[in-house]
Amino acid sequence: MSGAGALHSDRRRILSIDRGSSSLKIAVYELGTAYEQPILLGGVEELGAPNAELRVRDYRGSSPHDARRPLGNATPIAALLAFLVELGVSVDGVGHRLVYGGAAHEAPARVTADLMTSLATLVPFDPLHLPDALAAIREVEAALPGLAQVVCFDTAFHCRMPMVAQRLPLPRELWSEGVRRYGFHGLSYESIVRGLGDEGTRGMMIVAHLGSGASAAAMRNGNPIDTTMGFSPLGGLMMSTRPGDLDPGVLLHLLGEGRYSLQELNDVVTRHSGLLGVSQISSDMKTLLARREADVPAAEAVELFVYQAKKHIGALVAVLGGLDTLVFTGGIGEHSPAVRAEIASGLAYFGVSLDPIRNAADTGIISVDGARVIVRVIAANENLMVARHTFTVLFASSSVS
Repeated sequence: MSGAGALHSDRRRILSIDRGSSSLKIAVYELGTAYEQPILLGGVEELGAPNAELRVRDYRGSSPHDARRPLGNATPIAALLAFLVELGVSVDGVGHRLVYGGAAHEAPARVTADLMTSLATLVPFDPLHLPDALAAIREVEAALPGLAQVVCFDTAFHCRMPMVAQRLPLPRELWSEGVRRYGFHGLSYESIVRGLGDEGTRGMMIVAHLGSGASAAAMRNGNPIDTTMGFSPLGGLMMSTRPGDLDPGVLLHLLGEGRYSLQELNDVVTRHSGLLGVSQISSDMKTLLARREADVPAAEAVELFVYQAKKHIGALVAVLGGLDTLVFTGGIGEHSPAVRAEIASGLAYFGVSLDPIRNAADTGIISVDGARVIVRVIAANENLMVARHTFTVLFASSSVS
């Protein structure tokens, strides 16, 4: 499936794969010196659903067009690779988003047998995401032996946080065993910083990545200072099905009372908490917003999500010592004016003030003219960051600027 580079001497086509626990996001980009062009964007929204299908938007030709392929009995990766053949799309390299890299993996890296062995040892730290991601790498290797692959870690962006932001107040020997704050959604944050250009490397900025997984990160002059997620993607902000920060005594109580086994409790905090757990209706913010006027649990779930977001953003402002820019991204952050407005209403003291008309537009600057804090809505583009890193690792002599 290689050979796309022949289209232009310094251009290569990179397949970006984000194999999640319940979804698959993919993209094919053609990259070159100061050149980026999407070829395909898409994925599978609900893996495991009876009628799950791979959907892509094809950007070749005079106008984009959509294509789809049922998964049937094929694995998502097998269906993807077969679909690329049908569409006549060849690639020169494959990049994978990995949620967790631990302390040993602080930069994108080419896949080797030794690297795969090392990553396999990290599965106990991220049993929800890593097994599927590693399986995807092996499946690509089996189908396309010799095609270079690169792994890009969500934790890598946060490795430069100050040590005080990485430490947990636990016995010191646990640090050397990898028990520390890593932070996640790093590829999303990196895409925001890169997308803002010079503005992304100046001043004090907080990015709120609000989606099924939710976190916020504080940056000074483009450098990571702190973030809400810590040792795992369960911590920090309340999420769609995850609780965010909990008093550890709650978990000890539930285990000690024998109500849940360890595996059952893991299922509770990964799949049945957050918006779903509080509302008992849905994990989808849009659904809860539509029902909150008539449904008290739905209203309480939205209220708690907004409350926790305000509280955590306020804490990050304190860590930074001020705020110049606030960015909303992620599915909720990009598409829910109501949630953005309610979060912003609690941050007026810091100089956050939204323009209702701009906020309703879901894009660009949404703060009022002259506000002390510039507030933006920017789409996260983790697949593009994976493609960029993969291109740089494999074809450094013609890396993207």
